[in-house]
Amino acid sequence: MNGRDRYLAALNNQKADRLPCQVHNWMSYYLKTYLNGISDYEAYDYFGMDPVIYQNPAFTYSDKDRANWVVKETDLGTDSDSVRSTRIDVTTPEGNLVELRGDNPITGWITKHMVKTKEDFELWNKYFPLPTGVDWTPVINAKNKIGSKGIVRGGYYDFGQGSPWQSFAFMFGTEEIIMAAIDEPDWLHYVMQTLLDKKLRVIELGGKIEMDLIETGGGAGSSTVISPSIHEEFCLPYDQVQHAALRIQGTKAVYHLCGGFMPLLDLVVENGADGLETMTPPIMGGDCIMSECTERIGDRMFFIGGFDQNAGFEKGNPALVRQMVFDLHKDCPGGGYIVSPSDHFFYGDPKNLQAFVDAAKECVY
Repeated sequence: MNGRDRYLAALNNQKADRLPCQVHNWMSYYLKTYLNGISDYEAYDYFGMDPVIYQNPAFTYSDKDRANWVVKETDLGTDSDSVRSTRIDVTTPEGNLVELRGDNPITGWITKHMVKTKEDFELWNKYFPLPTGVDWTPVINAKNKIGSKGIVRGGYYDFGQGSPWQSFAFMFGTEEIIMAAIDEPDWLHYVMQTLLDKKLRVIELGGKIEMDLIETGGGAGSSTVISPSIHEEFCLPYDQVQHAALRIQGTKAVYHLCGGFMPLLDLVVENGADGLETMTPPIMGGDCIMSECTERIGDRMFFIGGFDQNAGFEKGNPALVRQMVFDLHKDCPGGGYIVSPSDHFFYGDPKNLQAFVDAAKECVY
């Protein structure tokens, strides 16, 4: 099998010739720190790994919509810990919105969310620009560049993360959205439906989806953040509609829960996604028991993830990494599995990554 065939077999929940492996996107910090700043394409070649390129389409917008949503970023300075603060001011014809962000050389975060009140949401809802066109050229170019060696995946279009609940947590705040689910469920359902409707419009606008895989969901829907009952009420019905729309346009969806999800397994199957990631083990703050996932839902969903990059890449050695990959392969004997770090990683001896790739090549079916 070539790399593309190998990945597609896993996405179809079938056995490939051997265990496919990927990383959950290459972080620029890792590439700069450990690999002399090479590109993601070059990094895959460096390790002899079949590429999984994360590439989204480009979107076009009308001049009128852009004029009604003017974004200004102000650098507020960098402190002694290399943390930079940024203020985002959005000007609309009827008022302004403000967001504060922080970032360092490794990652970024939000310190003050853009939507703070119902009035803020209505302002966002009225003026946030939706695309007038979807340009698949960046995705097609990526697919042409890697050819039969791999696949292209990404997010399609969202407002922070891949599904309405997680996107609104990004816009409104995690604690705030949980309190709204308890105190103002009718309003929150209105928000969820509004976000979904906007996303469905863009999915229909784009026509045939050129990506092999779309990431939906997000960490805010994990059972380490919300209860199964909240997930069932505020995630499940909107995910079901979104996944059906993506399937109509010719692609598959992988549902991203980077925390706990064992209490949600039946709901995740019900939401219509084709696969589940990141299969984060308990030692990393998740709760995934891979063998139990295989037994309970492995016949209905493929899996991506499961590898503890902290123990393996950052603190481990090639022998340990090799055994960790073998153990994961043993837990998924029927295929439908892509071994991958359980999320982004920023540290780790390249020798350990090489052992990860080499071990996957030894795990034949």
